Amino acid sequence: MVGAEPPAEFAAVAASVFGERLDLARSFARLLVTDGVVRGLIGPREAPRIWERHLINCAVMAEMIPKGASVVDVGSGAGLPGIVLAVARPDLSITLVEPLARRTAFLSEAVIALGLESTVQVVRGRAEDVVDGPPAGADVVTARAVAALDRLAGWCLPLAHVGGRLLALKGASAADEVTEHRAAVAELGGSDPVVHTCGEGLIDPPATVVEIVKVRDVVPSRPKPPTRAAGPGRRGGRDSGRGSTRRG
Repeated sequence: MVGAEPPAEFAAVAASVFGERLDLARSFARLLVTDGVVRGLIGPREAPRIWERHLINCAVMAEMIPKGASVVDVGSGAGLPGIVLAVARPDLSITLVEPLARRTAFLSEAVIALGLESTVQVVRGRAEDVVDGPPAGADVVTARAVAALDRLAGWCLPLAHVGGRLLALKGASAADEVTEHRAAVAELGGSDPVVHTCGEGLIDPPATVVEIVKVRDVVPSRPKPPTRAAGPGRRGGRDSGRGSTRRG
């Protein structure tokens, strides 16, 4: 089965990042290259390179997450990086947040198939919809290829406690994004973003992770409701409508 086993050139790296849970990583790889492809969560062309581009690339960011941390993975999709981190780091408590039903169905099935129920939960919804729920107050919020850094910070930082961090897996344009969105991130309560590389000496190129620490809570501004102009035959005052009967 193409993609189920790490290619020979990545076998040692896979063993290094997953350790004694390498067999569990293989099981997840099989799910991704079979059900993941059939259900449209992984492109067919990604199956042969599922290890180097997805599993290992996500797993190396675990070096930035402290032991025993609570993690919220926003826009988890096929479980990248959320399920990968759960496989590599059984000490983490992870919540996968995903709005699409077909993806949350896959995630829930994968969690059960891999025996991760004690450390992973799946929540269907957008980040902004679950900010007042159990996922909030996390030590670490992760995201991979979800959105530009300003929007990502707006969605993810509210899910972390003050002092918690957003770890965003990004590509080669990470430094440019930081420059472009630094001011917006500060307005959203984030620290100056820092670009890190993970997996140096293991993968080439190493994974690029942007780290933003939540330095303060920011109360989102709510737009004022539009003022309704008084139309013909309607008085705009608070007493308008008195004497009429309303249904429903």
